[in-house]
Amino acid sequence: MTGTIEREATAEGPGAVQGAIQGGGRSDPAAGAAALAALGEGGKAKLARALARMESHAQAPETAALLDAAHQAPVGHVIGLTGPPGVGKSSLANRLVASWRGRGLRVAVIAVDPSSRRSRGALLGDRTRIATDPEDDGIFVRSMAARDRLGGLAELTFPAMILMRALYDRVLVETVGVGQSEVEIADMADTVALCVQPASGDALQFMKSGVMEAPHLLVVTKADLGGPARRALADLKGALSLAPPRPDGSIPKALICSSTSPDGADDFVAALEARAEGLAPAALASQRLEHTRAWARTTVQAEYGRMGSRLAADSFESPHFRQTPFSTTLTAMTSLRDALRDRFSW
Repeated sequence: MTGTIEREATAEGPGAVQGAIQGGGRSDPAAGAAALAALGEGGKAKLARALARMESHAQAPETAALLDAAHQAPVGHVIGLTGPPGVGKSSLANRLVASWRGRGLRVAVIAVDPSSRRSRGALLGDRTRIATDPEDDGIFVRSMAARDRLGGLAELTFPAMILMRALYDRVLVETVGVGQSEVEIADMADTVALCVQPASGDALQFMKSGVMEAPHLLVVTKADLGGPARRALADLKGALSLAPPRPDGSIPKALICSSTSPDGADDFVAALEARAEGLAPAALASQRLEHTRAWARTTVQAEYGRMGSRLAADSFESPHFRQTPFSTTLTAMTSLRDALRDRFSW
């Protein structure tokens, strides 16, 4: 099948398939901007309905138009909170949410949960552990089921983050418990915080697997344990001294924090805010565009394989993609689908 598509695409120049793919998006920017403005005035219930529609109509032009508008109007900073199961991510998320709301910031939380084997839905463990006031319009929490994805996120996580980033000051993405290689959050968040449990040996395992290259901050949780937490912090700092710098040349910072006592919580919040304020706008915009390209490649490849991703590659570098990335991706996927249907219909 992929061989047939490739022959069709390369027979005469870029081919019909590639030519259609490179044509850019067909969304209605004005309608997308109007829908985004209405969401900003509609409260949590309207946002919840919009997310539900995004999930059920993921490849609808109006969904792409809304996401294009949100992509062009980022308001908030996106923090990814990741780490092994049981490390205390949800408890730490509670502290962060309380601190941000105390400063008057509007906060959205995406809690990616393990999936029920029976229903395939989220088990909702993270959502029930994050304490929020239902009457507080300044905080929105959405649980998502990881299902069969191995990167710690759900299929809807990236589009939901794009929408929430245009409506809230801080977007906190808490991944499902990850192992030694699942660092998909690095292709989504502006700042990644990796949580490490005392006396677990995680520092060595993460260094061996390359996970240490993903986070901007490393946080030893459960500081109230005392000695074990301090030793884990020392191990982390030692591991960081041996690790290469991040691609941007920065060195991750190691901290210690407790979700049940004041130990280190203010330092963690301060470190997150310092990074948010210290990022150059141009560098941040470039990073976010690369994140969107990574999402587009993954989305196309999941549906049409490596050949589909290869045929669509040029569209991800086009001026159309910079302005309307979701509509451009939708056009690529529609062109690939139509080519397959026309070629193999009987």
